Amino acid sequence: MSPGGEELVRADDLTKSFGSTRAVRGASFGIAAGEIHALCGHNGAGKSTVVKMLSGQETPDSGAIRIGGGVLDLRSRQVAQRSGIALVDQELSVVPSLTVAENLVLGDQRARWLNRRRASGPWLRSLLDNVGLGHVDLDQPLSELGIGERQLIEIARALGQDARLLILDEPTATLSDVESEYVYAAVRAVAAAGRAVLFVSHRLGEVLGLCDRVTVMRDGAVVATTAVADLTIDSLIVQMLGEAPHRSRKRTGREAGKPDEMLSVGGLSVPGRVENFSLGLRPGRVYALAGQLGSGASEVLRATAGLVPAATGDIKVDGVVVRPGHPIAATRAGIVFVSNDRKSEGLFLDKPISWNLLATRLPGVTRWGVLDRQRWSAALTDLVSLCGLDGKRTGDSVRSLSGGNQQKVFVGRGLGRADTRVLLLDDPTRGVDVGGRAAIHRLLRDAADRGMAVLFSSTDLEELLDLADVVVTMHKGVVVRRHDGDVAGSVLLREMTHGAATTAEERR
Repeated sequence: MSPGGEELVRADDLTKSFGSTRAVRGASFGIAAGEIHALCGHNGAGKSTVVKMLSGQETPDSGAIRIGGGVLDLRSRQVAQRSGIALVDQELSVVPSLTVAENLVLGDQRARWLNRRRASGPWLRSLLDNVGLGHVDLDQPLSELGIGERQLIEIARALGQDARLLILDEPTATLSDVESEYVYAAVRAVAAAGRAVLFVSHRLGEVLGLCDRVTVMRDGAVVATTAVADLTIDSLIVQMLGEAPHRSRKRTGREAGKPDEMLSVGGLSVPGRVENFSLGLRPGRVYALAGQLGSGASEVLRATAGLVPAATGDIKVDGVVVRPGHPIAATRAGIVFVSNDRKSEGLFLDKPISWNLLATRLPGVTRWGVLDRQRWSAALTDLVSLCGLDGKRTGDSVRSLSGGNQQKVFVGRGLGRADTRVLLLDDPTRGVDVGGRAAIHRLLRDAADRGMAVLFSSTDLEELLDLADVVVTMHKGVVVRRHDGDVAGSVLLREMTHGAATTAEERR
């Protein structure tokens, strides 16, 4: 594709607000026929909202979307699909209980329910071959496939829609390098057929290696559209960040006298995900694992908490060995883990706030196996105060709370306990608004000040720079670098998206 080719898709002056928050402000860019066009920007830049408007999930407050010169009124994903737009979302929409073939035609309005399997078998087979899944049986239940294979099934389904615009939102985040190469080949084939591709990714290396042009968003607005030939990793980072953010003040925790390590992790490995990870955590400090999806940061936390049976390595809490793959042993050693999915792996949504706060500390609020009302009430009062929750609502269901308050309940469950030594949190402010985020940051800082060792993962530069005393960057399952004290956001972003510098040019 040449940047001067015929423009097939055009976003003109798109705006979108949610309440008082203006998520997108006058965004304009075009994609030519045969072009692979990247959309980049840091978290909160407005990329996801633009994707939702282009795919019919959100309606612009103003502006226009054009394909082939005609203005589209995209009221739903079904309308977008009929208009020739296919989306591979970062949240998988495949159905594990259905077969591979059924997932490939799921949602395709051209597919007839009767006899579609018999009539389209060879065509579906070709879709699988195109994404490197020639070994997969069409009649195989999707539940038997791994997450990477499911992602490829989703991409194959979108390719089969024969769309004029193919949107891929973080399509390789869960894939191995080999699986990613199949995606790249399929995307290049779509572009070679004269269609337009919008490729959204945090992985700047793959953006520069795959795409023709890059549109960068920052704070809801488009700040640049540039040919890849005119970009480097560093110049792209500058476009994404503007001036690199800095911490408002250096935070040193309570490390006077350099206390012994509370948590020691050595040579931790998770097959296919993490290789030879080592880190020591001292009490009174907040540590962060900085990495994009697929970096291995989440797997490190889960493995340290005993939740990955295949994990190997040495884990010690206060010098006492904790065997990997044994969550009960980790809990008894004082390790508390807060998942990045509070709804599926943390909270009892239809149970009261009080139950959720005290669910993991029943021995402390019972006597001889019977609930002690006085102990229960005292523990609940302390936790509600600690978490900044409304004491009058403890009988309400957790489902009735905002996302930020739900997360405070989830985090607060592990606080205020004498036996909690290490607090592990996977993306602790995911899906939380600004107010809730600040409150959770205070909880984690207070936990460190009370002598805990705190380790969290995040992809958010602002959060990393504001909260962490020590930042460890990860890329493709290995540690890139450890940063104690102040570090530039541009340095973190580069390491998170590109790994370690390997050449003199990359190091500049």
